[in-house]
Amino acid sequence: MNSKMKNWIKGIAVMAVALLSVGTVSAQQKIGHVNSAEIIQAMPEFVSASTELDTLSRAKQAELQSMFAEFQRLQNDAQQKYLNRSEANKDSIDAEIQALSIQLQDIQQRIEENQQRAEEELRKKEEELLTPIYQKAGTAVQNVAKEQGYAYVFDIANTNIPYFQGGDDLTDQVKTKLGITATP
Repeated sequence: MNSKMKNWIKGIAVMAVALLSVGTVSAQQKIGHVNSAEIIQAMPEFVSASTELDTLSRAKQAELQSMFAEFQRLQNDAQQKYLNRSEANKDSIDAEIQALSIQLQDIQQRIEENQQRAEEELRKKEEELLTPIYQKAGTAVQNVAKEQGYAYVFDIANTNIPYFQGGDDLTDQVKTKLGITATP
């Protein structure tokens, strides 16, 4: 055998050993999973954020309901005036109905604008309150995974994983990292 052939065989052997080593290392990588929904819902920050969002939502709904009640009152007034309309009072009633119609259009526009503004405020408040919570939970997941040597951690709450068997559930460890006590 010549030296080129020996070098070539040595090269193949080195590559084979390297590939087998990579395969062995890959087989040893740890895989885990968490349930982010469970973690986040157990966080005290999430509970207080949910309460704050619920309070804001109810306040916005109350404003809209008040405006809608005013709309219905004006609409009922217009209908009553129309029902009480006669030849004798036709001109004055028609003028009143026209004025109520303008008021109804105005309040309807204000209701729509207020509803859009309320939705936008709620969306912004939700983002403001929940983004740091999601980031804190994500950081805790990363820290637990790094500390325990996991190569992959799947979130079974947000990822389409139709089947999983095995792997370690890190949910409770992440809760511990966040200072959340286990719930019964």
